[in-house]
Amino acid sequence: MNEGRKEGRRRMFLFCGILSKKRVSMILSLAAVAAMSSGGGSGLNSSSSFDPFDSSTSWSLAEDPGNSSSLTPDLQPATTAVAFSEVNPWDVALCVTGTLISCENALVIAVLFYTPTLRAPMFVLIGSLAAADLLAGLGLILNFVFTYLVDASVEFVTLLSVALLISAFSASVLNILAITVDRYLSLYNALTYHTERTVTFTYVMVVLIWALCLTLGLLPALGWNCLRDESACSICRPVTKANAVALAVAFLLVFALMMQLYLQICRIAFRHAQQIAVQHQFIAMSTTKGVSTLSAILCAFGACWLPFAMYSIVADSSYPAIYTYAAVLPATCCSVINPIVYAFRNPDIQKSLWMACCGCFPSNLSLRPRTSSDV
Repeated sequence: MNEGRKEGRRRMFLFCGILSKKRVSMILSLAAVAAMSSGGGSGLNSSSSFDPFDSSTSWSLAEDPGNSSSLTPDLQPATTAVAFSEVNPWDVALCVTGTLISCENALVIAVLFYTPTLRAPMFVLIGSLAAADLLAGLGLILNFVFTYLVDASVEFVTLLSVALLISAFSASVLNILAITVDRYLSLYNALTYHTERTVTFTYVMVVLIWALCLTLGLLPALGWNCLRDESACSICRPVTKANAVALAVAFLLVFALMMQLYLQICRIAFRHAQQIAVQHQFIAMSTTKGVSTLSAILCAFGACWLPFAMYSIVADSSYPAIYTYAAVLPATCCSVINPIVYAFRNPDIQKSLWMACCGCFPSNLSLRPRTSSDV
């Protein structure tokens, strides 16, 4: 009787040991499968997690060397992991820059629109520059949206983004040139500057600038693109290498013309200073300050755009993208600087901003009417 009871207890302990081994093996298998399905994926998001009771997961029985059975999972997920494109930090920087550009220039346009006294030719050109920079900022934002939130493989989306950016930045550069020409004419023809003819000339100049820039922006959509021939692409797809070089050379000519005009402005200013002997000291100090300001404006403009223009001439689509971003970002920053240089420094616009914000303006703000010759 005692031997029978001992044999029964031994069998029961053996059976419990086998069950414990099965449970431990199954728990370890579940933990391993869960770790495989949920961990280790950088940039990957699993669309489904492991479920031992899911019908898509099958279990098979395998024999181990110790003659004990264990359950091993044969996982067959119903859906596969989806990889999302990683956001490029350079694209984020360009989008942030575009947002800042849009806010600044929208404020300038609002001030000019709601202030009836700001209708002189100089303010027309400043408004045209602000409109161009506003479109450039919106173009940078839309380019980010098209790249990450819209199917960028659609040709219409790509051509629309490129057309907007080319038109806007070209208009920005040409409007800066127009402002330089306006400053030169206000000094060269000081007696006849404030006439109806000058106003008409300003509006005609603005219309021609925008017509030319819209034409340049539409060239890729009209067939001058590299969507069918990737080897012909420039650093900015889908602009062809030939078009990019032509735009870069045109910018260099504009920059050279601006340098010549600013040099002539400085000469005229110094000549005027010499002709007024009574106020010679005051005018000399004022002229020196004006020349320094003009030099800073021209240097900032060149520092922003020259790297991109030179790189567009020597590089193509085979060059690393990081070099293109490093050249494009300073060029876009020029549109951030423009409202500060050409709008917010103007006392008339400053007074309008103070009146709009707090209903008054500081007593130390200049009440002298601003002219185009002022730097």
